[in-house]
Formats: sequence, C-alpha cells, structure tokens
Amino acid sequence: MALLLLFSLSLKAQDAKTLDNEQAGRLARLAFKCIHTEYANNLSHSMQSDKDVGTPSQLHPVFYGCYDWHSSVHGHWLLVKLLKEFPALPARDSIIKAIDLTLTPENIAIEVAYLKAPGRISYERPYGWSWLLKLTAELATWDHPLGVKWFGILKPLAAQVVQNYKAYLPGLTYPLRRGVHANTAFGISFALDYARTMGDKEFEQFLLERSRFYYLKDRKIPASWEPEGDDFFSPSLMEANLMRRVLSKTEFQRWFAHFLPTIPASLQHPAIVADRADPTGVHLDGLNLSRAWCMFEIARSLPAGSGMANELRRIGKEHAQDALPHVISENYLGTHWLATFAVCVYFAR
Repeated sequence: MALLLLFSLSLKAQDAKTLDNEQAGRLARLAFKCIHTEYANNLSHSMQSDKDVGTPSQLHPVFYGCYDWHSSVHGHWLLVKLLKEFPALPARDSIIKAIDLTLTPENIAIEVAYLKAPGRISYERPYGWSWLLKLTAELATWDHPLGVKWFGILKPLAAQVVQNYKAYLPGLTYPLRRGVHANTAFGISFALDYARTMGDKEFEQFLLERSRFYYLKDRKIPASWEPEGDDFFSPSLMEANLMRRVLSKTEFQRWFAHFLPTIPASLQHPAIVADRADPTGVHLDGLNLSRAWCMFEIARSLPAGSGMANELRRIGKEHAQDALPHVISENYLGTHWLATFAVCVYFAR
C-alpha cells in the first residue's frame, strides 16, 4: 500500500518530483534481484545442431536473467534510468558492480553473434529489439563515466538491432496490432526515439516512412474490442503513442480526432486481473500500467485543457492506481517485469 500511496500522491501533482530515493530503490531492487537470476527461465532458442545447446547464461552472457531476454534488457534499462535520476539510489554501488560484471565487450560480442546466427532472424522481434535500443539511448544521454563506458560496450549490439529493423520492416506489409510482444507500433516507438537520440537521420526517416505507411490512414480504431486476455499493451493507445512521435502536434491532433473520436467504455476503467498466478493473466497488470503511460504521453500532445486530454489524464491515474499495488509482491511472474512499466508510468507524467 505504501507504493500505491506514493504514486497516488505523485499523480495528483503532475510536475512534482515525488519519487524519492527510497521509493526508487524499491523498484530498482526488483530488477537488481533478477538480472543475474538465471532460473526460472523461459528460453526461446532456435538450434541448428548440438553445438547450439547451452544454458541461458552461456547463450546470453549479458541478458540471461529476469526470466527471459527482453525482461533482462529492460531490467537493465530500469537500473540505468534510476542510477541517472537518483545519484544517491540505495544499493547504487552493488547495482553498478552487478552490471559491470556482465556488460563487457566480450559478452556483447557473444550476444551479437547470437542475433546474427542462422535461424535467429526473428529472435526477440521487435519487443526485445525496441528495449535494447531504449537502453542504448539511455546510456547515450548519460553524461557520466559509467554511461560513456557502458554505451561504448553496447553499441555493436544496437548496431545489429538497427540492421535487423532495416531488414524486417520493408517486408512487413501489414502491421501486427495485438497487444503483446509482436506489436509493431511499440517496436517502432523506442527505435524512433533511439534514431533521434543518436542523430541517425537515415534510420529516423526509414521509421517515419514505415509508420505512416502502416497507420496514417487509420480511422475509428475498434478500441471497444480491447482487451484480449493476454494483452499488456493497448493496440489503440500504443499506435497513438507512436503517431504522436511521427506527426507534428497539429497533424497528430487532427489524426487522433479521427482515430479515436471518443474513449470507449473498454478503455475507461482498468482491466480486471482474475489470475495473477497465470503467466499471461498477470499481463493485464502490465496493460493497466502501459495504458496509463500512453494516456499521459498522448494527453501532452493534445490541446492543453481539452476535454480529451483531461479525460486521458483522469483515466490514466485510475489505471495506475489500480495496478501499482501489484508491482511489488512475491509473484515473480509479475515482479520480473512490472517494475519497468511502473517507472515508465512515473516518467510519462
């Protein structure tokens, strides 16, 4: 309940920095605890021969913890983000030591080779790719010796992911709209942020063209059909959160008015989580958090004080307040990833 109280208060004061070291430390501990926790592990691994057999840490010497590769990647992002924002973060030295232990040039070379190997073209596409680029962009903007060091180490893996995007998206005629890992709008969102952070105009223009191709003509998205039982993204809100990056504010406001003219009942209240012991049932806690972060970010791109912007902020707060008490728990099926979504909610305000 302490975490719920913290976020309830912080969400009432949109501009207040109310996430303090202690509370940030609670969220950081969830990722810190699992980035080197090898088992349980949900390993998605394509093998061509007996030579490809290996444990998670042998196959992925950097990102082997937190149940799966993408969760380990965004767990690293959470830790880097909080190290940047909170110089006095509890357990700071231990967190740095843990990241330094495995984030090495030699280990990243193994991660790069894994992505380049035959049969791996779709590995972690695009969810893990997107988080990898977000982690890289976070390090690129950290003016600290650790940020400089870790960014330099991670760059070859980011470069490989960029190549993978360039090979994948031209052949994707239809976007994947489901609210899970394959969601194309999410996959492009953090990649576009990365391209702009890095000043990579070619990659940026490539992603802008693909986004417009997939989504510019969308009208009256059937958001009333949401959610599906294993969603952790809202297909409609995630698409809108991409397009606010793609279009000018005026263009986006015009597009959004046709895309989601009204907020359907299906989005007005948090999704009901019936079984948090189910690996995909707990996805709905993540859905409520990701809905909140999308709503907050979309509201900033709408006319200040407009009815739609105010409604999105109000509904976003309700979603966040529903899900946040379940971020810190004994349920590893949720704790290995929900803290990242909670941090996204906080910084989206």
